[in-house]
Amino acid sequence: MIEQSAPIPDFDLAGFLTPGVEPDDVPALWSLVRSRELINTFITLFRGGEEEVFVRLHVLREISARADHPRWEPDELRRHFAYIDPIKLETVLGRLRGNGLLVYGEDGSYQFSDSGRNAVAAMAMLLRFGDNEDSELGFLTTQLAGMQATGTITPEVLQHLLAKLNALTASFEDAIASGSEFRILDARSRLTGNVRWLEKGTTILRGLLAEDEISPETSRVAHAIGLAQSRLARVDAAFQRALNKIESQRVTLGASGVSSSDAAAWLRSLDVRRIAALADGALGAGPQMQFIAGGHELLDRAESSLSEEVRQMEADATLPPAEDAPQDEVAPSEDLGLLIKLSDKLAGIPTAVPASKLILGGGFGPASYRLSLLSLLGNEEAGASGPVADLTQMPYDLQLEDWLVEVMEDEISHMSAGNVVRRDATVVEPKP
Repeated sequence: MIEQSAPIPDFDLAGFLTPGVEPDDVPALWSLVRSRELINTFITLFRGGEEEVFVRLHVLREISARADHPRWEPDELRRHFAYIDPIKLETVLGRLRGNGLLVYGEDGSYQFSDSGRNAVAAMAMLLRFGDNEDSELGFLTTQLAGMQATGTITPEVLQHLLAKLNALTASFEDAIASGSEFRILDARSRLTGNVRWLEKGTTILRGLLAEDEISPETSRVAHAIGLAQSRLARVDAAFQRALNKIESQRVTLGASGVSSSDAAAWLRSLDVRRIAALADGALGAGPQMQFIAGGHELLDRAESSLSEEVRQMEADATLPPAEDAPQDEVAPSEDLGLLIKLSDKLAGIPTAVPASKLILGGGFGPASYRLSLLSLLGNEEAGASGPVADLTQMPYDLQLEDWLVEVMEDEISHMSAGNVVRRDATVVEPKP
């Protein structure tokens, strides 16, 4: 049994436009109207309930998978889709045929129409991207590569890619600004999963800008995409600096080796009910009135509120009397002794040295300062002159691991394992 599909209602945009305006008066809208037949293909695919859409797409993909013999006899379709209810299958085939995605030939066999095959090909391209990749960025880059190969690149497609790159940059900057280690790690993983698309986009842009005949609008958008890709290329260094800052603030719970990040990660792995059970009895049921015991604090506040003299003193906004500025006073200078000594130690490293040996000395504060300096090694953005820039341009890199080593010196219990390695040498410290 084949059920006839519902007729497509009359197409009339007049109700959506102001009086006196026709669709062809709006070029962007008229370009869609001219492609009505193709758009109706996607309307056919996605109209109806979610289950119907899934079955419809599945049937189309299965039919398209047989490339050596593209024609399907009705009996072949019934045998191939024996796991689908026969009446539902006939309804799906009737809808696809009635709306032009399948063609029922004179020989009684089914085959794809051009619009149906194009729709399935577009869906296949979107579904092929991995879970750790951004499907929109991959799709836009792939589409751009195909259009470059055929010489049909338009500013509209470039605008879509530029908007996507700017959106990615904004999301990464928000993750860094949040200060959340987990958001930063998720954003960094997302960036890593899309590196190949960024590299592919860079290659396409170089080829596009090297062409002799390119419209001014295309050139403008292409240059903007290049700037957006440059910003994304620098984001990874910003991620590392943010993670280094979080690392310096991480708290280790006694000698257990468990850090505050470990505790937070464990809590994030629990469901809401388990967290509620852990909090049961840990919080007071009502406000705790400890402030009542602080009578002297209440007295100070009462005095400032009730005393007219105190209120006048607080409201007095007159400027202090003028004084002569001190003459020949030397401006305070920053103490760079720790920085200079650290640079001297680095200059004496032939291959590699554990980071823990370089940061010790003077207590927790100087050690944290030295570790923050080591995190700047290899930072190409440090273009200014001075001791800090000299240190960042030294031929060394800080390589930190995701496990801790015991220090127990200079007020330091544990720190991240890692080495400071000369760039022409590679040292891998075994995990304890």
